Amino acid sequence: MAKKTAKKTAKKTVKKVAKTAATAAKKAVKKAVKKKAATGKEAPAKEQAVKKVAKKAAKRAPRKKVVKEVRLKAYWGVFNSSLKRLAVFEYADKRAAEKKAKELSGGSKGVHFIQLVKEPITE
Repeated sequence: MAKKTAKKTAKKTVKKVAKTAATAAKKAVKKAVKKKAATGKEAPAKEQAVKKVAKKAAKRAPRKKVVKEVRLKAYWGVFNSSLKRLAVFEYADKRAAEKKAKELSGGSKGVHFIQLVKEPITE
């Protein structure tokens, strides 16, 4: 959805830039014609004005950087009290992760807990 709206807004801005460039070209041509009308050199003045404005209109609006979507995969991580990850289990193996946390918590080693971890998928 966000990509569609970004494309629409980009198209609108390009159209606006083109319209403003076209109106600027017309105004420049009219000014050049008025200045050169007294000397009788209308045709070359029009061509020069159109070339100048065409160069200015040729500049494009900068493209926005497209952010690449990163796919994430969920895991269960077993952490200690200092937030150090000790083990990682597949998302479907939540019971195994809880069992590991309980096993590590037994004794004087401190508290261990599980937490959801999301990591990017590398293909």
